[in-house]
Amino acid sequence: MTSVVESRFPEAGPVEVSQLLHQLRQPPPGGPLTVGDPRVVEFLIAFARRLLAPATARRYPELASLGFFLRRSEIDRALGRVVPQSGVLRFPRGLVFHVPPANVDTIFVYSWALSALAGNHNVVRISARSAGAADVVLAALQKAATDAHPAVAATQRLITYGREDEVTAAFSSSCDLRVIWGGDRAVSEIRRHPVAPHARDLTFPDRSSFAVLSVEGWQAADDAARQDAVIGFANDSYWFDQNACASPRAVYWVGPADGAQAVRDEFFSRLAQVVAERHFAVDTSMAVEKIVATYGLAINDVAATVQFDGNGVAVATLRHPALVPRRWLGAGTFPECRVESLSALVEVVTRKDQTLAAFGFTADELTRFVEQAGHRGIDRVVPFGSALSFDAIWDGYDLIPEFSRLTTVRTA
Repeated sequence: MTSVVESRFPEAGPVEVSQLLHQLRQPPPGGPLTVGDPRVVEFLIAFARRLLAPATARRYPELASLGFFLRRSEIDRALGRVVPQSGVLRFPRGLVFHVPPANVDTIFVYSWALSALAGNHNVVRISARSAGAADVVLAALQKAATDAHPAVAATQRLITYGREDEVTAAFSSSCDLRVIWGGDRAVSEIRRHPVAPHARDLTFPDRSSFAVLSVEGWQAADDAARQDAVIGFANDSYWFDQNACASPRAVYWVGPADGAQAVRDEFFSRLAQVVAERHFAVDTSMAVEKIVATYGLAINDVAATVQFDGNGVAVATLRHPALVPRRWLGAGTFPECRVESLSALVEVVTRKDQTLAAFGFTADELTRFVEQAGHRGIDRVVPFGSALSFDAIWDGYDLIPEFSRLTTVRTA
């Protein structure tokens, strides 16, 4: 039986899997892609310009972050970390198969773009449930491709298909690297399909993230700095309905009890106002989800109190810092707790923890904390408002090297 998928880029329409794989194995016009290939670089920069267009950026601010990530200066910075070495040559890995999640519908662009920058041929599965921002991305890619070198269209494929195991198996067995995003269960499901002996997986499984706010740092900040912090925190939390692995799902107030309650109350009051002003929508089903999850924390004696500010913000005060739930509780749901110092959180950190969003701390304070907790978890520390800013180093991986391979040359 012939397997067929729906092509989304560069052309739209059904295509047989065997035909698609045959096409991707062919040398592209102008010769093989290289790491940092200018044909790909120019295409990505043109694509980024379309995402940064004012009308698009206003409607989908998360796409503005993506466009910023693909600016020439950022691409040069990512490629600049791949330092040439005498007697060491760097090549693309070959064919890369990407399986991104459906609940963060633009994450596929980041890993695909870095893989393309490394000179790989790519096939990316886009969920049939993806819409909105994902459709805008696809339209921008199509427009950017019209002026791109034909090598781009010959080597890059974005497709959609259902849960056909035979399709996933075909791409898995044919690829040189498989990139899997999603929950632990999704990773395990995809791994049922073997890759070639020389190939391997790059996985991004279930992760959680949290925020820390210095009580003294907040007290020392002026009104503008406080408001900027709250706006940044709201963007980190609400752009993807708190589904993104880097979105903070808990908040710790760090400092003395005297004054911490006032800081907490002011922060959540400002947050509720920003959520209302920005029209971050929380629909009825999600509001019910939040109520059930938040009161569930109280019923199970995890939270001492719960508090709702409309449908937008739900707060659960934890009985102990270590009781922080790491599962998604609904958009705008924040377990919170006070601790005396950052060091009190060292034993709370697990390997599942990815991003620490911080406000009011010095670089030395945060570095000391990471030195203490790094063996347990935490892959990145960022200021409020930067949690969702993707980087070429993600989940502890330096992605350009991961998407390429090395050949050494010795003459003696």
